[in-house]
Amino acid sequence: MRTVEIGRIPVLDVRPAVDGGRRPAKAVPGETFEVTATVFREGHEAVAANVVLEDAEGRPGPWTPMRERAPGTDRWSAEVTPDAPGRWTYRVEAWSDPVTTWREHARIKVPAGLDTGLVLEEGADLYRRAAAGVPRKAGRRVVTAAARALRDDALPVAERLAAALAPEVAAVLARYPLRELVTSSEPYPLLVERERALYGSWYEFFPRSEGTPEQPHGTFRTAGRRLPEIAAMGFDVVYLPPIHPIGTTHRKGRNNTLTAGPDDVGVPWAIGSPEGGHDAVHPALGTLDDFAHFVGRARSLGLEVALDFALQCSPDHPWVHKHPEWFHHRADGTIAYAENPPKKYQDIHPLAFDTDMDGLVAESVRVLRHWMGLGVRIFRVDNPHTKPVVFWERLLGEINRADPDVVFLAEAFTRPAMMRTLAQIGFQQSYTYFTWRETKRELTEYLTELTGEAASFMRPNFFVNTPDILPAHLQHGGRPAFEARAVLAATLSPAWGVYSGYELCENTPLHPGGEEYLDSEKYQLTPRDWVGAAREGRTIAPLITRLNTIRREHPALRRLRNLSFHQADNDQVIVYSKRAGSDVVLVVVNLDPHHTQEATISLDMPRLGLDRHASTPVRDELTGETYHWGETNYVRLEPGRAPAHVFHVQSPSAAAPHTEGPGAS
Repeated sequence: MRTVEIGRIPVLDVRPAVDGGRRPAKAVPGETFEVTATVFREGHEAVAANVVLEDAEGRPGPWTPMRERAPGTDRWSAEVTPDAPGRWTYRVEAWSDPVTTWREHARIKVPAGLDTGLVLEEGADLYRRAAAGVPRKAGRRVVTAAARALRDDALPVAERLAAALAPEVAAVLARYPLRELVTSSEPYPLLVERERALYGSWYEFFPRSEGTPEQPHGTFRTAGRRLPEIAAMGFDVVYLPPIHPIGTTHRKGRNNTLTAGPDDVGVPWAIGSPEGGHDAVHPALGTLDDFAHFVGRARSLGLEVALDFALQCSPDHPWVHKHPEWFHHRADGTIAYAENPPKKYQDIHPLAFDTDMDGLVAESVRVLRHWMGLGVRIFRVDNPHTKPVVFWERLLGEINRADPDVVFLAEAFTRPAMMRTLAQIGFQQSYTYFTWRETKRELTEYLTELTGEAASFMRPNFFVNTPDILPAHLQHGGRPAFEARAVLAATLSPAWGVYSGYELCENTPLHPGGEEYLDSEKYQLTPRDWVGAAREGRTIAPLITRLNTIRREHPALRRLRNLSFHQADNDQVIVYSKRAGSDVVLVVVNLDPHHTQEATISLDMPRLGLDRHASTPVRDELTGETYHWGETNYVRLEPGRAPAHVFHVQSPSAAAPHTEGPGAS
């Protein structure tokens, strides 16, 4: 192993450093992230540090000064913001700061009469040298004048020192310091991707369920009629489960029965039939031209289409016959079907990646590029944790090198090490454990983890439900639970999603204690009366629409690393804020869907950018009401009426009508 010299001034433990700096940290344009490092030197001389960002063209930007987090800790930090996509780098520079050393010594020695003349002369020399590095004439004149004053024996000593320590001189020298013994860390990679890699609202639905009374099985043309309503709810991405031909061998029936009837449509994840495989569309949905029309219609409404990429096959898939080496064979010569004991998937064959990984990578690249050619730039990858990590590293690397705008979402509800590694090797987003985090403690601990060091490489997408997952809190909490979870997902994470039917609060399980839906859409068509539900008020679509509008209006909600939690004296009430520049959003949620909860809230005012004793207007973006809040406040949240507050924290000087009630301190 190569030994790396420590450098004249040690620069240690630079973070973020994903996989020790071997893999890039991640950001999107305009996203601010923190760089930290341990910096120190021998003796008592002053040391300083800065961060240098270099863009994708290798051009260094203005360096950002770092600050010691607390005196004597030697831990320095600075926030930096890349402004364009590409492969950037960042490094930390440490340096001796002789001007600061002199200023500290002079403040002590000169008033005490210790070596006064020599101290002032040494200062004058340092200021002269520093002035040479100031590019602007006005600033250079300020520093040069201070140097002359230090040498002016006609002036009182106190005046000479005061001239050198004047605020305007300090300001110039802080911007253009005299740096000696500059020592740089290794450069660390930074991958800056398009904003959709971090931020977006996802809506999942099955086109085949969007049929008509005359033609129950939906097509891309009939499903396209639903797109305006999805766009009107404020979603950015419409995600489709697999749209490929479905096999008939061992086809599953309604509610996962092993015997399918003649009218059973099968599971979309059982991909492949004589009509084609991963590069084809199910004939009942239409043609490739129909799909292209669907993508174009979505784009005209401001929606991107995400496709499911599920690397598995029905027994009828063309690959089974053309490439038998791509599958696991049992002792009796049969091809193994997929299992996740006690679950069995008799209609699906998993792939065997170690027999011909090169071939599978090449074929997967071909399939992905086929759909990219039809306008798809987002893929939700099914069960990536059941395939080799090196396969994904090769596949995603090949796609993103040529097409860096393509986004991959990992559907990996699995062990933390696998989830973290998939994110590090290329997946832009990941499903998370949010679906099962219910209590204030669970949410606080998990979000603290996700928004900490993990945020440098792993971007969460908070789906509130999926076709596979109907969480217990939705089964038993009714509409208030659906409302509260939507608020949490939409405001805690910059990326969130719902599976169709969530807005109707569908919550009937197949079995008590299980998470499968009764009459699951995975196995059958599920037509829904959207018009009737809206007319009768059986939908929370207005809340979802409002949440997505708030997300678009508030930059703070489009970021991940800016989350802060605040105190509430009730474990059923969670309070958190997000801040981006002058935009501050404060959220209060009742986690109990069954009972009204009251709490006294203690705000960390500096986290909101406010003085500790300030009183400021807060406007509830859900209701339009404005209150005045300070450090301590009272709230009362009633399920079904006011499950949450989503406050825009305004300037203390903002004029707003005062409303009593939850705003009373």
